[in-house]
Amino acid sequence: MRLHISPGEGPPIYRQIVNQVRYLVASGRLKAGDALPPIRTLAQELLINPNTVARAYRELETMGVLSLRQGSGSVVAGNRSPLASGEKLRILTERVDGLLAESVQLGYDIEELVALVRRRDAALRLGGAGRKGKTP
Repeated sequence: MRLHISPGEGPPIYRQIVNQVRYLVASGRLKAGDALPPIRTLAQELLINPNTVARAYRELETMGVLSLRQGSGSVVAGNRSPLASGEKLRILTERVDGLLAESVQLGYDIEELVALVRRRDAALRLGGAGRKGKTP
C-alpha cells in the first residue's frame, strides 16, 4: 500500500490518509481482510508522527472501513456497506470537484479538461504510458 502525503497542502495529513485508504478500498485495491501497515511502520514511511496515523486508523475504524485488532494490527473490514456505490460516487465527486477548481485556476475550460482526461485515459489503457512524470 503506497500513500502520498502532501504536508502543508490541502487537508490535514490524517485526513489525507483516511481519504486514500477509503479510495483504495472503494477501488478494490484493498480488499476485506487485507492488512494495513502497523502504525509505527506507516508513520516511518511517511515521515510523520505515529499519533497522526493512529488518528486516521481510528477514524477509519469508526467509519467501518477498518477493523483494529489489538496485537494483530489493522485489516480492511468485511463490511462493504460504507463503500457502497454511493460512497464510491461521493469519493469520485470530491476528486472531480478538486480537478475542476484547479483547472479554472490554471485557465483551462471544461472542453480542454475533458480532452485531457480522454487523452490520459487512452494513454493508461495502452499500457500505462505516462503514469509517472510524463506530461499530458
